[in-house]
Amino acid sequence: MSAEPIERDQMEYDVLIVGGGPAGLACAIRLKQLKPELSVCVLEKGAAVGAHSLSGCVMEPGPLDALLPDWRKTPPAICVPATRDEFRLLTRTRALWMPTPPQMHNEGNFIISLGMLTPQLAQAAEALGVDVFAGFAAAKPLYDDAGAVCGVQIGDMGLDKDDQPGPNYAPGPEVRARTTVLAEGARGSITKQLVAKYRLDADSCPQTYGLGFKELWQLPEGRVEPGLIQHTIGWPVDSGTYGGSFLYHLDQNRVYVGYVAGLDYRDPRFRPFEAFQQFKNHPSVKPLLEGGELLTYGARTIAAGGWQSLPKVEMPGAMLVGCAGGLVNLPKIKGVHQAIRSGALAAEHLVEHGSPAGYDARLRASPAGQELRKVRNFKPAFKKGLWVGLLNGGLETVTGGRTPWTLRNAADYAQLQTLDAFASPDRHWAAERELKPRDRAAAVYFASTTHEESQPAHLRVRDTQLCAERCTKEFGNPCQNFCPAQVYEMIDDGQGGRRLQINAANCVHCKACDIKDPYAQITWTTPEGGSGPNYANL
Repeated sequence: MSAEPIERDQMEYDVLIVGGGPAGLACAIRLKQLKPELSVCVLEKGAAVGAHSLSGCVMEPGPLDALLPDWRKTPPAICVPATRDEFRLLTRTRALWMPTPPQMHNEGNFIISLGMLTPQLAQAAEALGVDVFAGFAAAKPLYDDAGAVCGVQIGDMGLDKDDQPGPNYAPGPEVRARTTVLAEGARGSITKQLVAKYRLDADSCPQTYGLGFKELWQLPEGRVEPGLIQHTIGWPVDSGTYGGSFLYHLDQNRVYVGYVAGLDYRDPRFRPFEAFQQFKNHPSVKPLLEGGELLTYGARTIAAGGWQSLPKVEMPGAMLVGCAGGLVNLPKIKGVHQAIRSGALAAEHLVEHGSPAGYDARLRASPAGQELRKVRNFKPAFKKGLWVGLLNGGLETVTGGRTPWTLRNAADYAQLQTLDAFASPDRHWAAERELKPRDRAAAVYFASTTHEESQPAHLRVRDTQLCAERCTKEFGNPCQNFCPAQVYEMIDDGQGGRRLQINAANCVHCKACDIKDPYAQITWTTPEGGSGPNYANL
């Protein structure tokens, strides 16, 4: 682009919230409840609030009850009270009953669509006077003369593939505020920059993640038990790989089908998307889905590091809430209540103190932080294998998380072993899979993802030559395995070698590539506002 300075419009607010998910919207609502005169803005990169919202999602209602006591009078269109739980260990051909862990009991909870809940939260925020702008993707943070965060710059529109202004070019405005609240969800692009700049993770373990898949199915009459919540562990992953599934039974003969694979896996040949498809074709699951219709599909990473990977959540001029800080309670498989809880707490802190200072200590001492502390050792123990993880989970449950140690986490990308160092089990990837989608290209269709082909690729690879030479030999180009949307392909370069082709238009914004690339050289940046998936009813 031209070196000449670009004239940008400016908007100013008391509080700017980046991200229109449950944490950001809860923060906005609570701010206006407590101090109506504050000017508050919420920026959402999706084409509409809810378009990029993806979660399991069984919700503990307590924090939402506290924020909006009347929400149950007009619940989201998908909102089914939980009735009972089942927990199974899968082998290749069987599903073995196991006692449901206490933290996974769901009495009093609701199976909801997060993509339907967030628009309702946005409406509540707007009714209080919050400006909610969808289709506005925050591209980079802004700083004042003292080095504090003072807002964000919205990404430019109408750039061509070479990052040059096209005929419809429009520079993104600057949105400035006294306080910026980052509510981008797991691996947010602005959050990532600020964590690095202010060294917010200097005293914590690296964040770790899971890659979650979710589908909505319409089934024949009589197969669904509304409110039934089913979880499994075991097959199709081996005992050294973290993974598990969920089946959430809805009303109107619908069911949510999902799978989560830990991105701390070591096998360079492992394929999370194919593992999900294998689960759906298991003898205990296929009869439920066979003859049904797949309606929509999505994939998203989940912050799974817990207490020991919680970065400092305050910095000069800004604070982190929800999954941007990594507040998911993985043993519970829940994060929405934590997001709402932390968003509301951030608002209360700002109103009481006028700045982010002190918010980190307050969050850690709050129910949101202490909930994480009690379960801090569940997930890390699974690095020693399934059975060690289960035994440790029993110990942590009995002691209420009061064991005198804290297990450590390591960065997911550093866990991947080279092709020569790891003997991959036969995972039977080529086995017949009859249920849709049969491949990743088909899955992209069910995610309803759209990106303008003319815009710059939002996936930046520092050195593509490394991909063609070193990565091919050492790891076998695992980006082709862990990406759930066939974004990365190694193709013939026409000269007897191979080159990396990036199909950026396929991207479903899961951000696994930014996390799992073994050389940490892929950077996920925000595409044009409004681009990406449209997770209808997920």
